[in-house]
This record gives sequence, structure tokens and C-alpha cells, in this order.
Amino acid sequence: MEKTIFAADAFAGKTALISGGTSGIGLAAAQIFLSGGASVVLVGRDAARGQSALTVLGEDARAHFVRADVRRIGDCRHAAKECVRVCGGVDILVNSAGIYQEGALEELAEDELDDLIATNIKGTVHLTQAGLPYLRSARGNIVNVASDAGVHGNYFCAAYAATKGAVIALTRSLALELARDQVRVNAVAPADILTPMTERQLSPQRPREEQLREMAELYPLGRIGTSAEAAAVIAFLASSAAAWVTGCVYCVDGGLTA
Repeated sequence: MEKTIFAADAFAGKTALISGGTSGIGLAAAQIFLSGGASVVLVGRDAARGQSALTVLGEDARAHFVRADVRRIGDCRHAAKECVRVCGGVDILVNSAGIYQEGALEELAEDELDDLIATNIKGTVHLTQAGLPYLRSARGNIVNVASDAGVHGNYFCAAYAATKGAVIALTRSLALELARDQVRVNAVAPADILTPMTERQLSPQRPREEQLREMAELYPLGRIGTSAEAAAVIAFLASSAAAWVTGCVYCVDGGLTA
């Protein structure tokens, strides 16, 4: 279990529904929420990865996994209903499920674009729609995982950047729409974080550590981030400490956008 700066009762009595919760930032967020007294429901497409994630969480009785594909609205409704069934409600929604696609735009295939849009944009919208009745009842909050690429664009990933820019626009617009319901909506925009998705970007033809050093040199703080560091900002935004924060996008990027 990751150490956390949050008190052991910071999220007591709360339930966090986390898409993309079986690895990376989503799983790190689940660890923090659990350590703060919350129950967590992880959403993912792969049952084996779901069970592996529950093992990482120490087989805690407050941790659950629901197999669902966020690209499908029916799956998202099922996930939200299961969260309510096993935990009693939804207080925090973390939309962390996402995929990355690198390459020249002219070489992007239609099915690759469709998958980016379906996962990164529609998946965020679908799970939010499914969770909204319960979030309104709880006066809960939503934290979306965007990207630095959605803030300022990035080289060789135009379509991916576009989907993450859409997540940022959705976050700000939905924060205004739900303010009257006392439901807060914020986002984090991580840069390079050492996650399985980042690992998949590395070339097998070159030494891993060499590539990671090159990535680190881009950042004023001289290194790439960790899942736990991005998750800590998610947890802050979901906590009572951020009770007057909504419609914001927090860059977790080692100074890249400074």
C-alpha cells in the first residue's frame, strides 16, 4: 500500500468508482483512497488484471472489481449499479481509463481514431452519465485524467492530444453544469508518468534506461513522475480540502508547462 499524506479517515464512508483502476494512475489512486478509509470499485476490461489489482490492494474487503468496457454505455451503467450495490453509492468518480496512439496524423487509421475517441472521450462521458444520479445524491465529485498533450499539444500524437483536450473542455463545462447540484468536477493533466502506458511507448531497440533519461531531461525537475504523485493530486481534488475547487485542470508535469 502506498504511503499517503492523507489522514486515515480522510475518505471514511466514501466510495470511489475508478475506471482504468487496474494499473497506473487509477490503481495508485485506489491505494490512496483505501488508505484514507474509502471503499473502491475498479473498472476494467480485463478480469485477470482486475484480480491482480485486488492483490496489489492487499485483498482488502473494501476493494472490488467490475469488468466493464467504458466504450459501451451499457457496461458503464452496469459498473455504476454494481458500485451502488456493493458499496451503497458513488461519492467519487475517477475517469482514468485511456489509451495512447503515437504517429503521424496522415498515417492514423480510421479504426485507431475511433478507438481513441471511444475510449478517451466517450468512455469518460459514458461513465459520468452512469454515475451522475448517485453523485448528485451524494454531492460528490469527479476527477478526470487528461494529459499535458491536451493542454498545449504534443509532437506526433495529434489525435490523442485532441481527445485529451476534449476531456479538459468537458471538465470545465460540466463543472458549470453541475455546480448547482454541488457536484465538483476537476481534472489532472499529467505529463510523462512511469506507467504501463508509458512503458509501451519505449522502443525495444534501445536501452530502456537511456530512453527514460532522455524523457527526464525535458522536465525542469529533471525526472518523470510516478503514478503515486499523480494520484495524490487526484485524491486532493476529491477530498474536502478542495471543497471550493471546481472546473480546474491541475498540471502534474514536473514544471513542463511553466
